[in-house]
Amino acid sequence: MSRKTFLSAALSLSLLAVTVVPTAVVAKPGKEKPLLTFPVISDIHIQSWDPRSHQKFKAALSDLRTINPEADALVINGDLTNGMPADYAKLSELMIENAHPRKVFYTMGNHEYYKAWIDKKGSWNADAFPNGETEQASIGRFLRFSGGKKVYGDEVVNGFRFIFLGSEQYRQSDPANLEDAWLSAEQLQFLEASLRKGAASGKPVFVFLHQPLPGTVSGTNFCCVNNRAIVQHEELTKILSAYPQAILFSGHTHWELKLPGTLVRDKFTMVNSSSVIQPWTDNGNGGEMLTGPEESEGLYVEVYKDKVSIKGRDLYRKRWIPEADFTIPWSVKD
Repeated sequence: MSRKTFLSAALSLSLLAVTVVPTAVVAKPGKEKPLLTFPVISDIHIQSWDPRSHQKFKAALSDLRTINPEADALVINGDLTNGMPADYAKLSELMIENAHPRKVFYTMGNHEYYKAWIDKKGSWNADAFPNGETEQASIGRFLRFSGGKKVYGDEVVNGFRFIFLGSEQYRQSDPANLEDAWLSAEQLQFLEASLRKGAASGKPVFVFLHQPLPGTVSGTNFCCVNNRAIVQHEELTKILSAYPQAILFSGHTHWELKLPGTLVRDKFTMVNSSSVIQPWTDNGNGGEMLTGPEESEGLYVEVYKDKVSIKGRDLYRKRWIPEADFTIPWSVKD
């Protein structure tokens, strides 16, 4: 089953080696307490009519709560919905009904623009794209849900800087954008300024963008990234490369976390977060394929005074993924 077929059905419905060591999940008596804890999930693809998407998301929130009911934040890194008003309404309902960290941060994925593929009858209609939908309407719908003023911004949580990026254009502006993130010069300037502030403390800086940089984490040499994934990928790479303490989390590829490219470190760190709704994997023949229909994955992050622990979570079986267990050392400069 191709990715294109899967997405249509859903709508009508390495570089350098990384240190990998086991880390504690939640501090126990006598153990060091983390300075910061937060899960990162992506690609939940909530659709109002699809109970499977609702159940998988509820199961993910429930499992993450069993790991740590007092996590400092939750990041949902893009592809929250398929862009329909009813999808956002359902997601709002699920967030109200299911326990989660008090602070929740969202980024805008390419599927947040997907109302443009749906006609007035509620059917997928690529021939009539954009079906009367504007990019600003899609962005406005996301911002009303997330409570943000722009698709990018930053927050400080427990003294650590979180930077959120998001695509400001879709195919209406330029058909060549495809599913890639489009980042304005203003957004890139904002990123650089925010990174500078975060780096002044010597602490790790956490950056979130739905689409990954090309040729980096697992899945970025395949169909859904168009060999680019981010229109301004060269500019973004240059900015991030000046900040070795930057850790960029991405989704979009859906590639499962046990694969070797889940975490890649070059001049900064990049991490793939797989997918809650449906992970994909390497088919062994230069392509990709679906994993089992029940599969669901995400990340859990703990920050200590000298390291960042990033652990992959099997949200279906409620267990850790041993191949996705990473430690990134760091230290604060006086």
